[in-house]
Amino acid sequence: MSMNGRFRVPEPINEQVLAYGPGSAEKKALKARLREMGSETVEIPVIVGGRELRTGRLSDIRAPHAHQRVLGRYHQAGAEEAELAIRSAREARRDWAALPFHERAAVFLRAADLLAGSWRSTINAATMLGQSKTVHQAEIDAACESIDFWRYNPVFAQRLYEDQPAPTPQRLNRVEYRPLEGFVFAITPFNFTSIAANLPTAPALMGNTVLWKPASTAVLSAYWLMRVLEAAGLPPGVINFLPGPVEAVGGATLASPELAGVHFTGSTSAFRQIWRTVGENIGRYRSYPRLVGETGGKGFVFAHPSADPETLAVALVRGAFEYQGQKCSAASRAYVPESLWPQVKERLLGMLSEIKVGDVEDFTHFMGAVIDETAFRRIQGYIEHARSSSSMKIVFGGRCDEASGYFIGPTVVQTTDPRSRLMQEEIFGPVLTLWVYPDAKVDEALELVDTTTPYALTGAIFARERREILRLTERLQGAAGNFYINDKPTGAVVGQQPFGGARASGTNDKAGSPANLLRWTSLRTVSESFSPPTTYHYPFLAER
Repeated sequence: MSMNGRFRVPEPINEQVLAYGPGSAEKKALKARLREMGSETVEIPVIVGGRELRTGRLSDIRAPHAHQRVLGRYHQAGAEEAELAIRSAREARRDWAALPFHERAAVFLRAADLLAGSWRSTINAATMLGQSKTVHQAEIDAACESIDFWRYNPVFAQRLYEDQPAPTPQRLNRVEYRPLEGFVFAITPFNFTSIAANLPTAPALMGNTVLWKPASTAVLSAYWLMRVLEAAGLPPGVINFLPGPVEAVGGATLASPELAGVHFTGSTSAFRQIWRTVGENIGRYRSYPRLVGETGGKGFVFAHPSADPETLAVALVRGAFEYQGQKCSAASRAYVPESLWPQVKERLLGMLSEIKVGDVEDFTHFMGAVIDETAFRRIQGYIEHARSSSSMKIVFGGRCDEASGYFIGPTVVQTTDPRSRLMQEEIFGPVLTLWVYPDAKVDEALELVDTTTPYALTGAIFARERREILRLTERLQGAAGNFYINDKPTGAVVGQQPFGGARASGTNDKAGSPANLLRWTSLRTVSESFSPPTTYHYPFLAER
């Protein structure tokens, strides 16, 4: 294909977050789309090689905040559809990988513009209805962050391609960033539509073809993302859409000799199982599969005695309870000094008493429902454990109501045991557990922050003294891959805070950065000599 120029992709800026204020055009458009989508029952197919497949194995899509409300039904993929998708990915790979980079990038840049315009209300409405996100949480995630991934990743890829070895007068050296041999298996979670937008498309941008299994509790928004990509000109077979049970889809996929990589976001236990399965099959693969995972978290907030109690309390409310705490980055545990606790408690409980929980189509609600009955029961179990424990006290909330939707109110637990279950385990719900420590025991409290959980995803410190900010930052160097100073531990923005953590939180390959894209390439060094030698002799071989 002709390349008569050196092309550059547009320099991105982060998508503006719309406010959805009273009477605004965006609010009217979204309300209308919510009504339309709420009145229809969409039937979602498997999509392989651009063809719609209807397996007849149907599963309902229900609104978590109104669990009797069926929003749609999707056809479940299984092993047979996974095998068809592997074949489709194989057939599409050559032409897709052969496209010049700017041609591949144009697909995702076009998708970003579509999502920023006519598709915005659809993606936001699907996320609100299917995942029970408030309008603000849907806007910053489903719209803005997805757009940012699709605009920033081409720039990050371009920087990688421009990183070339030095030539010499007699030799031309270059590095080719080839796609992996085989296909990439993308497994996406329910809690961020933007992760569903990024995990299949980041490898595809680098020339790979992809099998995409979205979370069964987020098929509605995932389906509409797939339609956006098709509308943007994504060729058939580059990304194959496989909603269905992970056991069926993943079993066939992970067993394939053509598996080249796994791009995963989900639970630590699930990723470990994938790693175990890949290890057991390692002798059958054509190459060593790349395993990239962002898994669990137990986000912390550590307050130094010099912290500002007002900003600390606000960070705890937003960090712990936005999107019902269903963020791997959520503020799930906090360490507050005795001297600040009375002020922090008063402000914290005051704000929480004002928060409204309910149907997300009512824009006055700060929180919606947790994702499904399984999540509801798990979170409820932690609350009941706190209620019955002699070392814990529920100082706010604890209300669980599943009559119409899976609603759990914001819950604050104070513990006298800083290594209790609620300080160690990922709850993935609106439960904040805090330990009030003696002001003189900052170092002991820092040790607890660093060693209480196996996770190391996000964390935040609050302090006003500069020396202490530096000391805390250094002391907690390994405790979080995304570390915040005087801010909540959630809300990473593409292009500003590349996201990922280590330990039990994942491989820390930083979504939203060149580091992640590098994982989907296999480098080839090419060196061309202009003056090759004509004899094997070297000067040192002469006697004198």
